[in-house]
Amino acid sequence: MKKNYVLVAAGLGLVQLVLLSTATRAQDSVRVLHDVVVTATRSPQKQTDIGRVVTVITAADISHALGKTLPELLNSVPGLTFSGAENAPGISSSVFLRGASTGNTLVLIDGFPVNNASAIDGSYDLNAFPLDQIDHIEILKGTGSTLYGSDAVAGVINIITKHPVQNELKANVQLSGGTYNTFTEAAGLIGKIDKTGIAVNLSNTDSRGFPAATDTTGKAGFRNDDFHQRSASVNLNQQVTDKFILNGNFQGTYNSGHLPYGAYGDDKNFSYNNTFILGGIGGKLLLPKGALVVNLSQNNVANNYNEVPSALNFSTTQVVKNTGHITNAEAVFNYNLAKYLDLTSGAGFKYNNTSQYSLYNSPGYTPPASTIDPGTAKNSIAGAYASLFFKSDIFHMELGGRYNHHSKYGDNFTYSINPSVLLADQLKIFGNISSAFKAPSLYQLFSQYGNLNLKPETTTSYEAGFDWEIIKKTLSFNAVFYKYNTSNVIYFFSQSVSPFASFYKNGRFQGDKGYESEIKYNTDKLTASAYIAYVTGTLTDENGATTNILYRRPTHTLGANVYYQFCKDFSAGLNYKYTGDRVDQNFNTFPVSNITLKHYNLVDAHLQYEPCKHISLFTDLKNLFDAKYIDWLGYNTRGFNFMAGIKYRIN
Repeated sequence: MKKNYVLVAAGLGLVQLVLLSTATRAQDSVRVLHDVVVTATRSPQKQTDIGRVVTVITAADISHALGKTLPELLNSVPGLTFSGAENAPGISSSVFLRGASTGNTLVLIDGFPVNNASAIDGSYDLNAFPLDQIDHIEILKGTGSTLYGSDAVAGVINIITKHPVQNELKANVQLSGGTYNTFTEAAGLIGKIDKTGIAVNLSNTDSRGFPAATDTTGKAGFRNDDFHQRSASVNLNQQVTDKFILNGNFQGTYNSGHLPYGAYGDDKNFSYNNTFILGGIGGKLLLPKGALVVNLSQNNVANNYNEVPSALNFSTTQVVKNTGHITNAEAVFNYNLAKYLDLTSGAGFKYNNTSQYSLYNSPGYTPPASTIDPGTAKNSIAGAYASLFFKSDIFHMELGGRYNHHSKYGDNFTYSINPSVLLADQLKIFGNISSAFKAPSLYQLFSQYGNLNLKPETTTSYEAGFDWEIIKKTLSFNAVFYKYNTSNVIYFFSQSVSPFASFYKNGRFQGDKGYESEIKYNTDKLTASAYIAYVTGTLTDENGATTNILYRRPTHTLGANVYYQFCKDFSAGLNYKYTGDRVDQNFNTFPVSNITLKHYNLVDAHLQYEPCKHISLFTDLKNLFDAKYIDWLGYNTRGFNFMAGIKYRIN
């Protein structure tokens, strides 16, 4: 272990206040109107041609954050709060995009959906994905159910892994280490051999961690909750003919470690291991005026938790074994119908299945195990959609609709109306009225609290804004105002009078509204940005009474990022984020009470030195001023911490 620290210290000795590696990369990190994105329309389109907000975290941005985790990186996106990103390693975190609850943001990996069929809300744990395997990320803000189906209520996060591009094989090795005895090793091989492309990435992370739960006495000697991650990804593509390409991908992660006994509680013997496996195969056929893409994917998640009796957990035994399986098949057809008219259409089928076993025993309380039978806990959803994209001079318009058939609740329909105007090739003004839905999860349908009569949550959203490239490729400014109305919100209902019962039901209404604004500036040596976001909303019950607020979601967030290329070899950057007051629930009181968590400021720095084209030395200094704050009531957050290392590129 001491050797690792010597290597890290040596690397730090060569690194000065620096960030990005080259001026070319600095320019890549600026979002301009003529950038090409795929997530908003399921086909490559310039941002000038779409009336949506798409944030791109580029390969250059990721190179600024080699010592960060994926949740930490996403937490710097305007309008996105990754609650729990700074908790102990291995503690789950929650994605809140524009105030929507966790599970209402669809996560894709290379365009493949990666829901968790075993989770209560179906959400995917992004702690399962190491940052070193990612090329770039596209974040579509706003409802996307017309093109993507269920869960794309607040937006879509599309993680694009490293793919072969160049016609030669290149390899790289990365070693890093830092606070909490955290060490990461990664290796990659990428490139093309004739008409075959290959990208293989392996990574390993081990962290001793720190006590995840808060010790209110400061004397209880809570254990460090460790975290271990093994991950591999493989991307292959084969140019069969000039018009036809086959591709396949695999992404697997195994996480393990220890957890606390909930908020404020220690536990020496609560261990877990989680396995995430995604495999897909697809093909792309190029047509004279478009393309046909067909994909088939399998997404499996397995979660195991084991609680050994001890005095600290009141002699409790707990065993949880959950598995989730999702099979997804889809075809996407893009075609230029006429000079001013493009079509994106497609059809998809998704099959969900879960098996769950939960045993909880303590002295004097030995209920039977709770199970969910995989033979009955299954459903499917099929959908077909079409969107027309009209482009004529300065006026653009998207009109889309999607029909869905769910094996349990039946049929539903979503739509999208999205006009935009491009003035002087620099100012885009847009509006959007669309609908979205979130299907009930298998747990909400088939668990001991399940309700087979649940309907999907349905959302109508309204957006208006502008994107202004004031000085081309140098200065840009955007602002978006939005409102979401969600009906049939699914919630957990407990009847406190006889006959006592607890189950999931529809009935609540959630209303969110807010705005986001961002300004970016770029030159050959300097990249800078600043943003502000505001969101507010409430949940009401069937009678219109307020029942809930947006827990753990700050009303105000703002931030700024500055990167500077001091010279050819040295670059540096600072990241700042203000997170406003939030409300969390205190479950240590009866009845449960609300408590306001105070706002906090975080400042991070990234430093990078490249003595030659093959070597990069870097460090990420996080929570630079050692701010003391709470993200989740009863859980600790990271103080000042760092990761530093070296990346060596072969060829």
